[in-house]
Amino acid sequence: MSKLIHLLVRICIFTQIAIRMKFFKSKSKPTVQEFIARYFSDNEEWRDNEDDLELIVQLIGFIRPSKPKKNLLVNISELIAFLKQHPLYSHNLSVYIKGILEEKKFNKILSDAAILQDVDFLFEVKKRIFAKFLPNQPQKDTLEYVLNQVFYLDTDIIWVKKIPMEQLESVYDLLGFTSLYTTPEPISPLSELMISMTLITQRISGRAMETDVIKMVPEFDGYESPFTAFEKELLEIEERIKVGPMYSIFPDDLSYKQLQVLHKQCEEFVEKAFGNSSKYGISLRVNQNLLRIRQQLERLKVLLPLLVTENKSDEKKNGIFLAIELIKFNCYKNNVRKFIAESTQLISYEITQHTAKTGEHYITEGRREYFRMFTTALGGGLIVGILCIIKLWLGRVETSYFGHAFLYSMNYSFGFIAIYILGFTLATKQPAMTASALVRALEEGKKKQGDKTEKYGAFAILFARVFRSQFIAFVGNVIMAFPVSLLGIWLIDYAFDYNMASEKWLKLITDISPIHSAAIFHAAIAGVFLFLSGIISGSVANRDKHGQVYFRIQEHPFLKRTIGKKRTMKFAKLYEKRWAGIISNFWFGVFMGSTAIIGLFLGLNLDIRHITFASGNLALSMYGSNYVMDNTMLFWGVFGIGIIGLVNFLVSFGLSLGLAFRSRDISIFELRFVTSSIWQHFKRKPMSFFLPTERKKKVIIEGPVE
Repeated sequence: MSKLIHLLVRICIFTQIAIRMKFFKSKSKPTVQEFIARYFSDNEEWRDNEDDLELIVQLIGFIRPSKPKKNLLVNISELIAFLKQHPLYSHNLSVYIKGILEEKKFNKILSDAAILQDVDFLFEVKKRIFAKFLPNQPQKDTLEYVLNQVFYLDTDIIWVKKIPMEQLESVYDLLGFTSLYTTPEPISPLSELMISMTLITQRISGRAMETDVIKMVPEFDGYESPFTAFEKELLEIEERIKVGPMYSIFPDDLSYKQLQVLHKQCEEFVEKAFGNSSKYGISLRVNQNLLRIRQQLERLKVLLPLLVTENKSDEKKNGIFLAIELIKFNCYKNNVRKFIAESTQLISYEITQHTAKTGEHYITEGRREYFRMFTTALGGGLIVGILCIIKLWLGRVETSYFGHAFLYSMNYSFGFIAIYILGFTLATKQPAMTASALVRALEEGKKKQGDKTEKYGAFAILFARVFRSQFIAFVGNVIMAFPVSLLGIWLIDYAFDYNMASEKWLKLITDISPIHSAAIFHAAIAGVFLFLSGIISGSVANRDKHGQVYFRIQEHPFLKRTIGKKRTMKFAKLYEKRWAGIISNFWFGVFMGSTAIIGLFLGLNLDIRHITFASGNLALSMYGSNYVMDNTMLFWGVFGIGIIGLVNFLVSFGLSLGLAFRSRDISIFELRFVTSSIWQHFKRKPMSFFLPTERKKKVIIEGPVE
């Protein structure tokens, strides 16, 4: 009986599986030919759909490949053959698509889409990110609405461009599309095209006349603006086209050639303005203005040829080209990555130019420079040793979290500023500067078009000099900070009979141990702050250059009449030379002093570890324990100093190197050649990475010294 029941159960299960398989098979996705045959036959089912766009969305879904980036070609020849075999389907599909496109405005896509709309960088970024998740939906009488619904994926333009042109021309003929140049009446394709071009030129003319933009190109003073001339010439051509009878112009039209010349002059104006940024500095706002003008000129460069035809074949190709461009502009309109890359490249270049010039001072060549670096590093270690003692004392002050953050920050900030003004060296401040100098050297080598081995070999030699400069600066900082901290806490104990570190010595030694604390992570945080301080220095220098602060101080009427012209000049030069560094060191101190307090407030394990301060804290912990600390802890403390220094260097140098590579548009793949060259040089001359072994033979970076 039980066997019979089991048999019946199995039969039921198999029956259900068979039914389901048959169901799924019947529900399988139809082919594009079946889809067209169903909706565009003589029954005209497409007319019954409430949503006009539903069928075209489904039709594009059939054609869209699942992995558009991997497909080398998107072949629609089978669809074309099917439509040729069934003229009725082709006719009905044509009526349907033309009904969707009829009297749809698209001038805003051409004038606005994928073009910077606001000079406020953060606002534009937020707007684009928000639109990624919740796209803007224009009015339903616009082509933008149709494209948003049909080609809604950013990757759609990739596969559309992979459809062969001859197949697109076949579709154009089968669906019976009319020429762009049939009529210039309002809401016609030609009218929309000309409206968009007129709008772009008017916007360019207005923005190019702004004071901050004109200031970047004094070479054009006294000349007629090429933008105004371009606008007049384009207007004259458009008026001729509207009159007809041929609603286009020939390629050899003199006005069209003049328009191309003026367009070239406009491009030269923008490139000259960008090129002058190293001379006059540039603000983010001006950079965005120039970037927008450049994008608008590029858009006009795409659209201008659409006014030109020579035969019927050109009319067809121009129509297909315009359709593809409309899809492309609409797909790219919310591209955040490209926008950030374009907006920040020039600014980052100017910032790294400043850090590269500053970084040249940190690259030693001969023995004299090498030991001078050691001496200045000793001075930096002296001040850091004092800062360690002051911070330990500030930790005992009864105040709030904010109070401690403020006191620690001011301690660090004024200490770092003192190191900078006195000409001493803080080793970890070097990587953010020298990385830019190294990349600039690589850029100079690329321009010379020399032998690759020679180019990268010269770079490896320079890197060895950078590395040994870092090494001797680390040594100088560490060996001075330790005895100064030890001497300082002993003097306080001797004078006041009070050992300040007696209660905190265990925490001080534990915090620098890589296995008993998050010292490596905290050292990485310090490396990020070192990188940011370099960015701040370059940013302030660039801002002051653009704002002509030095010249404004030099010619300040009140200062000249109160302290005299010579002193005013000296003050202006001192400001130009020192102010960016002072601000950079101030903020570096704020970052270093407030991180731990912010971590406590947020409940996160945040703190900073800096090699020179770690050396001073080791001395304080040894004295606080009365020299009876465990040898294992002492070993991990000493080892931790080396690890902290290495992480400080790697993080700040790596971030700065990446920014410098990106700002100069050098491929990151260059690193493999650079790394190989450095390794070969190390195998040949390992001691050159620690000591100045080569004879005096200059391999320098060209450029003014700050």
